Amino acid sequence: MQKINCHKCIYYFVTWEAHQPHGCKAYGFKAKFLPSQVVLSSSGAPCSYFTPKKSASN
Repeated sequence: MQKINCHKCIYYFVTWEAHQPHGCKAYGFKAKFLPSQVVLSSSGAPCSYFTPKKSASN
């Protein structure tokens, strides 16, 4: 199973909250850890909403 890099996903965002610095627009939550880690630990399945960002060269 390949690790999902949230930083390369269109749904990932950084919050201003020090105790919850990571967020996911697809699942609608903020967390202390990367959203893909939270999804995997809570559901046992990898994130199903991962969508790569378009590269700047396109």
